[in-house]
Amino acid sequence: MDPFEYNANPSRVVFGPDSIQKLPDELRRLKLSSPLLLTTPQQVSSGEDLAKILNAASIKPAGTYTNATMHTPSHITNEALEYMKSASADSVVSIGGGSTIGLGKAISVRTGLPHLCIPTTYAGSEMTPILGETQDGKKTTRSDPAILPGTVIYDVNLTMTLPTSLSATSGVNAIAHAVEALYAKNKNPIITMMALEGTKALAESLPTIVEDPSNQAARERAQYGAWLCGVCLGSSAMALHHKLCHTLGGSFNMPHAETHTIVLPHALSYNAPAIPEAMKLLAEVLPGSNGNAVQGLNVLLEKLKVKRALKDYGMKEEDVAKAAQIAVSNQYPNPREIKEEPIKELIRRAWAGEDAKDDL
Repeated sequence: MDPFEYNANPSRVVFGPDSIQKLPDELRRLKLSSPLLLTTPQQVSSGEDLAKILNAASIKPAGTYTNATMHTPSHITNEALEYMKSASADSVVSIGGGSTIGLGKAISVRTGLPHLCIPTTYAGSEMTPILGETQDGKKTTRSDPAILPGTVIYDVNLTMTLPTSLSATSGVNAIAHAVEALYAKNKNPIITMMALEGTKALAESLPTIVEDPSNQAARERAQYGAWLCGVCLGSSAMALHHKLCHTLGGSFNMPHAETHTIVLPHALSYNAPAIPEAMKLLAEVLPGSNGNAVQGLNVLLEKLKVKRALKDYGMKEEDVAKAAQIAVSNQYPNPREIKEEPIKELIRRAWAGEDAKDDL
Protein backbone atom coordinates (compact mmCIF):
# COMPACT_ATOMS: atom_id res chain seq x y z
CA MET A 1 0.00 0.00 0.00
CA ASP A 2 1.25 3.49 -0.84
CA PRO A 3 1.94 5.88 2.07
CA PHE A 4 -0.81 8.42 2.67
CA GLU A 5 -2.14 11.07 5.03
CA TYR A 6 -5.76 11.36 6.13
CA ASN A 7 -7.28 14.34 7.94
CA ALA A 8 -10.89 14.03 9.06
CA ASN A 9 -12.98 17.18 8.75
CA PRO A 10 -14.69 17.85 12.09
CA SER A 11 -18.40 18.38 11.59
CA ARG A 12 -21.57 17.00 13.15
CA VAL A 13 -24.16 15.22 11.00
CA VAL A 14 -27.80 14.68 12.00
CA PHE A 15 -29.38 12.31 9.46
CA GLY A 16 -32.94 11.04 9.14
CA PRO A 17 -36.58 11.86 8.35
CA ASP A 18 -37.94 14.87 10.28
CA SER A 19 -34.47 15.73 11.56
CA ILE A 20 -35.18 19.39 10.78
CA GLN A 21 -37.22 19.36 13.97
CA LYS A 22 -33.94 18.90 15.86
CA LEU A 23 -32.59 22.30 14.80
CA PRO A 24 -33.67 24.00 18.06
CA ASP A 25 -31.82 21.34 20.06
CA GLU A 26 -28.71 21.80 17.93
CA LEU A 27 -28.78 25.55 18.51
CA ARG A 28 -29.21 25.08 22.24
CA ARG A 29 -26.36 22.57 22.30
CA LEU A 30 -24.15 25.30 20.89
CA LYS A 31 -25.65 27.91 23.25
CA LEU A 32 -27.03 29.95 20.35
CA SER A 33 -30.31 31.83 20.40
CA SER A 34 -30.48 34.32 17.51
CA PRO A 35 -29.75 32.69 14.14
CA LEU A 36 -29.86 34.48 10.80
CA LEU A 37 -31.73 32.30 8.31
CA LEU A 38 -30.57 32.18 4.69
CA THR A 39 -32.52 31.17 1.56
CA THR A 40 -32.68 31.92 -2.13
CA PRO A 41 -35.61 33.97 -3.51
CA GLN A 42 -37.11 30.69 -4.72
CA GLN A 43 -37.02 29.10 -1.26
CA VAL A 44 -38.52 31.81 0.90
CA SER A 45 -41.19 29.37 2.10
CA SER A 46 -38.46 27.06 3.44
CA GLY A 47 -37.16 29.93 5.55
CA GLU A 48 -40.66 30.63 6.80
CA ASP A 49 -41.13 26.98 7.79
CA LEU A 50 -37.81 27.06 9.61
CA ALA A 51 -38.80 30.20 11.49
CA LYS A 52 -42.02 28.50 12.64
CA ILE A 53 -40.07 25.53 14.00
CA LEU A 54 -37.75 27.85 15.92
CA ASN A 55 -40.53 30.08 17.23
CA ALA A 56 -42.42 27.03 18.47
CA ALA A 57 -39.29 26.13 20.45
CA SER A 58 -39.02 29.68 21.87
CA ILE A 59 -36.05 30.59 19.68
CA LYS A 60 -36.51 33.84 17.79
CA PRO A 61 -34.56 34.13 14.52
CA ALA A 62 -32.60 37.35 14.06
CA GLY A 63 -34.12 37.59 10.59
CA THR A 64 -34.17 35.94 7.18
CA TYR A 65 -31.99 36.98 4.24
CA THR A 66 -33.59 35.64 1.06
CA ASN A 67 -31.29 36.69 -1.76
CA ALA A 68 -28.64 33.94 -1.85
CA THR A 69 -27.38 33.65 -5.42
CA MET A 70 -25.53 31.12 -7.58
CA HIS A 71 -21.70 31.30 -7.53
CA THR A 72 -21.72 33.46 -4.34
CA PRO A 73 -21.16 36.92 -5.89
CA SER A 74 -19.26 39.29 -3.60
CA HIS A 75 -21.92 42.03 -3.70
CA ILE A 76 -24.54 39.60 -2.37
CA THR A 77 -22.22 38.53 0.44
CA ASN A 78 -21.61 42.17 1.38
CA GLU A 79 -25.33 42.87 1.36
CA ALA A 80 -26.02 39.85 3.57
CA LEU A 81 -23.26 40.89 5.99
CA GLU A 82 -24.85 44.31 6.42
CA TYR A 83 -28.23 42.70 7.05
CA MET A 84 -26.67 40.31 9.58
CA LYS A 85 -24.98 43.12 11.50
CA SER A 86 -28.20 45.11 11.74
CA ALA A 87 -30.02 42.01 12.99
CA SER A 88 -27.44 41.18 15.71
CA ALA A 89 -27.32 37.48 14.80
CA ASP A 90 -25.17 35.05 16.79
CA SER A 91 -25.18 32.29 14.13
CA VAL A 92 -26.11 31.45 10.55
CA VAL A 93 -28.54 28.74 9.40
CA SER A 94 -28.66 28.06 5.66
CA ILE A 95 -31.39 25.96 4.08
CA GLY A 96 -31.22 25.06 0.39
CA GLY A 97 -28.62 24.03 -2.14
CA GLY A 98 -25.11 25.16 -2.96
CA SER A 99 -26.05 28.81 -3.46
CA THR A 100 -27.45 29.22 0.04
CA ILE A 101 -24.81 27.09 1.73
CA GLY A 102 -22.09 29.00 -0.12
CA LEU A 103 -23.44 32.28 1.23
CA GLY A 104 -23.55 30.79 4.73
CA LYS A 105 -19.91 29.81 4.40
CA ALA A 106 -18.94 33.26 3.12
CA ILE A 107 -20.63 34.94 6.10
CA SER A 108 -19.31 32.46 8.65
CA VAL A 109 -15.68 32.64 7.56
CA ARG A 110 -15.77 36.45 7.58
CA THR A 111 -17.44 36.80 10.97
CA GLY A 112 -16.53 33.67 12.90
CA LEU A 113 -20.21 32.93 13.55
CA PRO A 114 -21.22 29.24 13.75
CA HIS A 115 -22.84 27.91 10.57
CA LEU A 116 -25.50 25.19 10.64
CA CYS A 117 -26.82 24.05 7.28
CA ILE A 118 -29.78 22.08 6.02
CA PRO A 119 -29.18 20.88 2.44
CA THR A 120 -32.17 20.30 0.19
CA THR A 121 -30.23 19.11 -2.87
CA TYR A 122 -27.45 16.55 -3.40
CA ALA A 123 -24.60 18.95 -4.24
CA GLY A 124 -22.46 18.16 -1.17
CA SER A 125 -21.19 21.69 -0.46
CA GLU A 126 -22.24 21.31 3.16
CA MET A 127 -19.43 18.82 3.85
CA THR A 128 -16.52 20.88 2.53
CA PRO A 129 -14.14 23.56 3.86
CA ILE A 130 -14.17 25.04 0.35
CA LEU A 131 -15.71 28.31 -0.79
CA GLY A 132 -16.08 29.46 -4.39
CA GLU A 133 -16.82 33.17 -4.82
CA THR A 134 -17.35 35.37 -7.87
CA GLN A 135 -16.19 38.94 -8.36
CA ASP A 136 -16.00 40.90 -11.61
CA GLY A 137 -16.91 37.83 -13.66
CA LYS A 138 -14.18 35.61 -12.21
CA LYS A 139 -14.73 32.75 -9.80
CA THR A 140 -12.01 31.92 -7.30
CA THR A 141 -11.87 29.10 -4.79
CA ARG A 142 -10.26 28.91 -1.40
CA SER A 143 -10.03 26.27 1.28
CA ASP A 144 -9.89 26.88 5.01
CA PRO A 145 -11.01 24.71 7.95
CA ALA A 146 -12.98 27.74 9.20
CA ILE A 147 -15.23 27.50 6.12
CA LEU A 148 -16.59 24.04 7.03
CA PRO A 149 -20.12 24.21 8.50
CA GLY A 150 -20.18 22.92 12.06
CA THR A 151 -23.49 21.05 11.89
CA VAL A 152 -25.33 19.51 8.94
CA ILE A 153 -28.93 18.31 9.16
CA TYR A 154 -30.02 15.85 6.48
CA ASP A 155 -33.80 15.49 6.35
CA VAL A 156 -35.02 13.40 3.42
CA ASN A 157 -38.47 15.01 3.65
CA LEU A 158 -36.96 18.28 2.40
CA THR A 159 -35.88 16.60 -0.83
CA MET A 160 -39.18 14.91 -1.69
CA THR A 161 -40.40 17.84 -3.81
CA LEU A 162 -37.02 18.52 -5.42
CA PRO A 163 -37.74 18.49 -9.18
CA THR A 164 -36.37 15.42 -10.91
CA SER A 165 -34.21 17.53 -13.23
CA LEU A 166 -32.50 19.25 -10.31
CA SER A 167 -32.29 15.97 -8.39
CA ALA A 168 -30.42 14.48 -11.33
CA THR A 169 -27.99 17.34 -11.93
CA SER A 170 -27.20 17.99 -8.27
CA GLY A 171 -26.64 14.25 -7.84
CA VAL A 172 -24.19 14.10 -10.75
CA ASN A 173 -22.52 17.20 -9.34
CA ALA A 174 -21.92 15.16 -6.17
CA ILE A 175 -20.57 12.22 -8.18
CA ALA A 176 -18.06 14.62 -9.75
CA HIS A 177 -16.56 15.23 -6.30
CA ALA A 178 -16.03 11.52 -5.81
CA VAL A 179 -14.63 10.94 -9.28
CA GLU A 180 -11.88 13.51 -8.84
CA ALA A 181 -11.10 12.22 -5.35
CA LEU A 182 -10.18 8.85 -6.91
CA TYR A 183 -7.19 10.38 -8.69
CA ALA A 184 -6.45 13.40 -6.49
CA LYS A 185 -2.81 14.20 -5.73
CA ASN A 186 -3.60 13.59 -2.03
CA LYS A 187 -5.83 10.53 -2.50
CA ASN A 188 -5.96 7.92 0.25
CA PRO A 189 -7.75 4.57 0.72
CA ILE A 190 -10.30 5.94 3.20
CA ILE A 191 -11.57 8.60 0.82
CA THR A 192 -11.43 6.12 -2.07
CA MET A 193 -13.88 3.87 -0.17
CA MET A 194 -16.20 6.81 0.43
CA ALA A 195 -15.92 7.91 -3.20
CA LEU A 196 -16.88 4.51 -4.56
CA GLU A 197 -19.70 3.99 -2.06
CA GLY A 198 -21.07 7.51 -2.68
CA THR A 199 -20.91 7.10 -6.46
CA LYS A 200 -22.61 3.70 -6.29
CA ALA A 201 -25.40 5.03 -4.06
CA LEU A 202 -26.12 7.94 -6.39
CA ALA A 203 -25.73 6.06 -9.66
CA GLU A 204 -28.27 3.49 -8.45
CA SER A 205 -30.75 5.85 -6.79
CA LEU A 206 -30.91 8.80 -9.20
CA PRO A 207 -32.52 6.88 -12.11
CA THR A 208 -35.15 5.60 -9.67
CA ILE A 209 -35.87 9.16 -8.51
CA VAL A 210 -36.29 10.34 -12.11
CA GLU A 211 -38.82 7.56 -12.77
CA ASP A 212 -40.49 7.68 -9.34
CA PRO A 213 -39.92 11.05 -7.61
CA SER A 214 -41.91 10.02 -4.52
CA ASN A 215 -39.67 7.03 -3.75
CA GLN A 216 -38.43 7.95 -0.26
CA ALA A 217 -35.94 5.10 -0.02
CA ALA A 218 -34.22 6.26 -3.23
CA ARG A 219 -34.25 9.85 -2.04
CA GLU A 220 -32.65 8.88 1.26
CA ARG A 221 -30.01 6.76 -0.48
CA ALA A 222 -29.18 9.67 -2.78
CA GLN A 223 -28.81 11.94 0.23
CA TYR A 224 -26.48 9.41 1.85
CA GLY A 225 -24.42 9.23 -1.35
CA ALA A 226 -24.25 13.01 -1.59
CA TRP A 227 -22.97 13.19 1.98
CA LEU A 228 -20.14 10.77 1.21
CA CYS A 229 -19.25 12.53 -2.03
CA GLY A 230 -19.22 15.86 -0.22
CA VAL A 231 -16.72 14.45 2.28
CA CYS A 232 -14.55 13.46 -0.70
CA LEU A 233 -14.63 17.00 -2.04
CA GLY A 234 -13.73 18.39 1.36
CA SER A 235 -10.82 15.99 1.80
CA SER A 236 -9.22 15.93 -1.66
CA ALA A 237 -7.54 18.26 -4.09
CA MET A 238 -9.78 18.71 -7.09
CA ALA A 239 -8.38 18.78 -10.63
CA LEU A 240 -9.41 19.45 -14.24
CA HIS A 241 -13.15 18.86 -13.94
CA HIS A 242 -13.70 21.36 -11.14
CA LYS A 243 -11.37 23.92 -12.69
CA LEU A 244 -13.33 23.77 -15.95
CA CYS A 245 -16.66 24.12 -14.16
CA HIS A 246 -15.44 27.09 -12.14
CA THR A 247 -14.26 28.73 -15.36
CA LEU A 248 -17.59 28.14 -17.08
CA GLY A 249 -19.62 29.20 -14.06
CA GLY A 250 -17.66 32.24 -13.01
CA SER A 251 -16.79 33.66 -16.43
CA PHE A 252 -19.82 32.60 -18.49
CA ASN A 253 -22.52 32.37 -15.80
CA MET A 254 -23.30 28.74 -16.54
CA PRO A 255 -25.59 27.06 -13.95
CA HIS A 256 -23.55 25.16 -11.37
CA ALA A 257 -25.00 21.64 -11.15
CA GLU A 258 -25.96 21.49 -14.82
CA THR A 259 -22.44 22.44 -15.87
CA HIS A 260 -20.89 19.77 -13.66
CA THR A 261 -23.27 17.23 -15.17
CA ILE A 262 -22.35 18.12 -18.75
CA VAL A 263 -18.60 18.41 -18.24
CA LEU A 264 -17.94 15.34 -16.04
CA PRO A 265 -17.75 12.55 -18.66
CA HIS A 266 -15.63 14.75 -20.95
CA ALA A 267 -13.17 15.67 -18.19
CA LEU A 268 -12.92 12.03 -17.17
CA SER A 269 -12.21 10.99 -20.76
CA TYR A 270 -9.39 13.56 -20.92
CA ASN A 271 -7.71 12.14 -17.80
CA ALA A 272 -8.49 8.48 -18.55
CA PRO A 273 -5.10 7.57 -20.09
CA ALA A 274 -3.31 8.70 -16.92
CA ILE A 275 -5.59 7.01 -14.34
CA PRO A 276 -6.15 3.35 -15.32
CA GLU A 277 -6.70 2.13 -11.73
CA ALA A 278 -9.26 4.83 -10.93
CA MET A 279 -11.05 4.10 -14.23
CA LYS A 280 -11.28 0.42 -13.31
CA LEU A 281 -12.67 1.10 -9.83
CA LEU A 282 -15.16 3.65 -11.12
CA ALA A 283 -16.44 1.34 -13.86
CA GLU A 284 -17.25 -1.28 -11.22
CA VAL A 285 -19.78 1.01 -9.48
CA LEU A 286 -21.40 2.54 -12.57
CA PRO A 287 -24.23 0.37 -13.94
CA GLY A 288 -24.01 -0.17 -17.70
CA SER A 289 -20.32 0.71 -17.94
CA ASN A 290 -19.20 -2.64 -19.40
CA GLY A 291 -15.78 -1.96 -17.93
CA ASN A 292 -15.55 1.60 -19.30
CA ALA A 293 -16.21 4.37 -16.78
CA VAL A 294 -16.74 7.04 -19.45
CA GLN A 295 -19.40 4.87 -21.06
CA GLY A 296 -20.93 4.33 -17.61
CA LEU A 297 -21.33 8.07 -17.17
CA ASN A 298 -22.80 8.46 -20.67
CA VAL A 299 -25.32 5.72 -19.86
CA LEU A 300 -26.20 7.33 -16.52
CA LEU A 301 -26.85 10.73 -18.09
CA GLU A 302 -29.09 9.12 -20.69
CA LYS A 303 -31.12 7.47 -17.93
CA LEU A 304 -31.42 10.77 -16.10
CA LYS A 305 -32.79 12.55 -19.19
CA VAL A 306 -30.68 15.65 -18.53
CA LYS A 307 -29.58 18.26 -21.03
CA ARG A 308 -26.11 17.47 -22.33
CA ALA A 309 -25.08 20.73 -24.05
CA LEU A 310 -23.70 23.97 -22.61
CA LYS A 311 -25.32 25.80 -25.52
CA ASP A 312 -28.69 24.83 -24.06
CA TYR A 313 -27.85 27.16 -21.16
CA GLY A 314 -26.78 30.11 -23.28
CA MET A 315 -23.07 29.53 -23.91
CA LYS A 316 -22.02 30.77 -27.34
CA GLU A 317 -19.75 28.84 -29.69
CA GLU A 318 -17.31 31.74 -29.80
CA ASP A 319 -16.92 31.40 -26.01
CA VAL A 320 -15.32 27.96 -26.38
CA ALA A 321 -11.84 29.25 -27.24
CA LYS A 322 -11.96 31.91 -24.52
CA ALA A 323 -13.00 29.32 -21.93
CA ALA A 324 -10.09 27.08 -22.92
CA GLN A 325 -7.65 29.97 -22.56
CA ILE A 326 -8.93 30.79 -19.08
CA ALA A 327 -8.90 27.13 -18.04
CA VAL A 328 -5.23 26.65 -18.93
CA SER A 329 -4.00 30.09 -17.83
CA ASN A 330 -2.99 28.82 -14.40
CA GLN A 331 -1.54 25.32 -14.23
CA TYR A 332 -2.79 23.11 -11.41
CA PRO A 333 -2.27 19.51 -10.28
CA ASN A 334 -3.92 17.08 -12.68
CA PRO A 335 -3.05 13.49 -13.62
CA ARG A 336 -2.57 14.47 -17.26
CA GLU A 337 -0.76 17.58 -18.48
CA ILE A 338 -3.15 20.41 -19.30
CA LYS A 339 -2.88 21.44 -22.97
CA GLU A 340 -5.00 24.10 -24.61
CA GLU A 341 -5.98 22.40 -27.89
CA PRO A 342 -7.43 19.18 -26.40
CA ILE A 343 -9.08 21.24 -23.63
CA LYS A 344 -10.65 23.41 -26.31
CA GLU A 345 -12.00 20.29 -28.04
CA LEU A 346 -13.28 18.98 -24.68
CA ILE A 347 -15.20 22.22 -24.10
CA ARG A 348 -16.50 22.22 -27.69
CA ARG A 349 -17.94 18.73 -27.22
CA ALA A 350 -19.56 19.80 -23.96
CA TRP A 351 -20.92 22.91 -25.69
CA ALA A 352 -22.39 20.82 -28.51
CA GLY A 353 -23.81 18.12 -26.25
CA GLU A 354 -21.89 15.21 -27.73
CA ASP A 355 -21.23 11.94 -25.94
CA ALA A 356 -17.81 11.78 -24.27
CA LYS A 357 -15.26 9.71 -26.21
CA ASP A 358 -11.85 8.23 -25.34
CA ASP A 359 -9.88 10.12 -27.97
CA LEU A 360 -8.94 13.48 -26.46
